[in-house]
Amino acid sequence: MPIQQSQEQLTSLLRELCKLSKETEWVEFKHNNADPQMVGEYISALANSAALLGKQSAYLVWGIADETHTLQGTDFKPSTAKHKQQELESWLLQKIAPKIHFQFFEFEVDNKSFVILEIIAASHTPVQFDGVEYIRIGSYKKKLKDHSAKERELWRTLIVCLSRNKWQQKTKAKSKY
Repeated sequence: MPIQQSQEQLTSLLRELCKLSKETEWVEFKHNNADPQMVGEYISALANSAALLGKQSAYLVWGIADETHTLQGTDFKPSTAKHKQQELESWLLQKIAPKIHFQFFEFEVDNKSFVILEIIAASHTPVQFDGVEYIRIGSYKKKLKDHSAKERELWRTLIVCLSRNKWQQKTKAKSKY
């Protein structure tokens, strides 16, 4: 589960993500686009893709130029953002199923504002936003139901992870005696 990150850790993470040659199935860059619906769909897509790729977390990063990955800064402030009179994070939590952990980090680098949304990978079932499961195909967000091979692969991955976790829990319980 994510913990509070220092300014130094966030800056280091930002720079590491910007070194990627392009967006991936577990990293998405935005400059200022903070449409709540889009953010929710990306939470689903990135959580599911991270699970499929064996990543612990996925990231949605604001303040980065999409093509060049240069540090531009952003006007997006999730701590004050609202959707229909409701705090953005609260609204997103209501729309995400099953409940997963995600966290917005707001920070500055070189007097420019940035936001990193860290999203924990799906763990036992695909993550839905507003009743729809999404996935990343390359750097594109798509509905999972439209990509049956990816859907089967994701379910296989989640079942293997769930079985491994159950086995580890049983092993820990037995070792206590």
